[in-house]
Amino acid sequence: MASKEELIQELSDAIISCKKDRVIAAVEKAKEVMEPAEIIDKGLAAGMNQVGTLFERGKLFLPHVMMAADAMTAGVKILEADLPAGAETKKLGVIVNGTVEGDVHDIGKSIVSTMLQSAGFEVHDIGRDVPIKNFVEKAKEVNANMIGLSALMTTTMQGQREVIELLKEEGMRERVKVMVGGAPATQAWADKIGADCYAENASEAVAKAKELLLGK
Repeated sequence: MASKEELIQELSDAIISCKKDRVIAAVEKAKEVMEPAEIIDKGLAAGMNQVGTLFERGKLFLPHVMMAADAMTAGVKILEADLPAGAETKKLGVIVNGTVEGDVHDIGKSIVSTMLQSAGFEVHDIGRDVPIKNFVEKAKEVNANMIGLSALMTTTMQGQREVIELLKEEGMRERVKVMVGGAPATQAWADKIGADCYAENASEAVAKAKELLLGK
C-alpha cells in the first residue's frame, strides 16, 4: 500500500498532468487513508501551486492552467460529501478581482483568480474594463476582505489609485485590503497609492493574500 507521502505526491503530479481522470483516480485512492482536507491542502492545492510556477516559467500555458483548475474542482467535488459539515463553505477570505476601466487585458488576471480560488479563497472575478465604482459595489455586496486590481497599461494604472480613494470615501478602506498587479505596477507604485501589497505573478498573489488575510 502506498504511503501518505506517496499519495500526496501522486495527487500533486495528477494536477500537474492537467488530466481530470488522473486526478479523480488519485483522489479515490487517497480517500482510503487520508482526510479530505489533507487531500485538498497537501495534495491538490500543492499541485496547483506548482502549475502556477510552471506557467510563470513558460513550461505550461494558459489552457493547461485552466484544465488543471477544472481537474482540481472535479477532485474537490468527490470529497465534498466527506468533508465535516460546513467545511466546504469555510473559505480563507473573500476577494473581488478585476482589470480596471479602460484596460481589456484578461489573461493574467484570470490566472490569479484561478490560483486564488484553488488555494481556498472565495473569488468574485468581475472581468476586465471594470468601472471603478463596480469594484467597491461588488466588495460591499459580497462583504469582501480584499480587492485585486490589475492594470496592464501605464494609462490605466490610475484606476488602481481611484479604487483606493473611493474605498476611503465609502469608509471601507480599513476593512478591505487592496492588492495591485500588472506589467507596469511595482512595489513602489503600490506604496505610492497606498495599496496593501503588490504581486508580480499568480503564485505571489496567493502568498500575499494569505499573508494579509490570514497572517501566514
